[in-house]
Amino acid sequence: MVLVPVTPDPTPIGHRIDRSIVPAMVWLSGGPGIEGIEGIERIDAIESIAVPHEIDEVGATLLRAANDVLAEEGPAALTVRRIAAVAGVSTMNVYSRFGGKDGVVDHLYVEGFTRLRRALEAATPTDDPMVDLRAAGAAYRRFALDHPTYYAVMFDAVVEFEPSAHALITAGRTLQVLADRLERAMEVGVLRRSDPLVTAASVWAACHGVVSLERGRLGPPGLDWAAVYDVTTAALMAGLAAGR
Repeated sequence: MVLVPVTPDPTPIGHRIDRSIVPAMVWLSGGPGIEGIEGIERIDAIESIAVPHEIDEVGATLLRAANDVLAEEGPAALTVRRIAAVAGVSTMNVYSRFGGKDGVVDHLYVEGFTRLRRALEAATPTDDPMVDLRAAGAAYRRFALDHPTYYAVMFDAVVEFEPSAHALITAGRTLQVLADRLERAMEVGVLRRSDPLVTAASVWAACHGVVSLERGRLGPPGLDWAAVYDVTTAALMAGLAAGR
């Protein structure tokens, strides 16, 4: 049996997470509120790790099947029966591994944010924090365009479900990557000092807005969305610059 490692759930059984510690990205993406752990200022400060959950080869096949169904047939076709049929297994395999359709979608949500975080972290840091911020912005747009199904599950609520605590924490940690880069620019005096997470949410909202319009093919024919994205992010950085 081949085991596919999955990021462990960072919240021990019995804990619920205070909405105030989960960055705005989670709530803007439609996540529900949950309450509980206190005294945490950063989403990646949670150190309690539950026993890692692993998915076997059949589970990985089911996740690929769900992704394919969403991409090729749309959210209305995403049922336990259809996922199992595309994967070539019985429906019991879906229930025994994921508990049902919501569990499958939750894994796609987590995988999407995990991939996005890796994309944001992929560029080697330079001595110029603004160069690093521009690299992160470019990586975000590439991810949105290259992984439309993951992006739709993460941000477009194409499938109704309530993200698990683990999923919300994973989403929040992704925004923390941007917050850290913004904080570095603040520390060297390039950007004016403000709450890094709030600023990160503002930057993300602008980026998300542009790529959502681009993905939806809205706007006049022939519009250069790459240029729109660059102009928008440059204007935003200029507005956040120190001394303004």
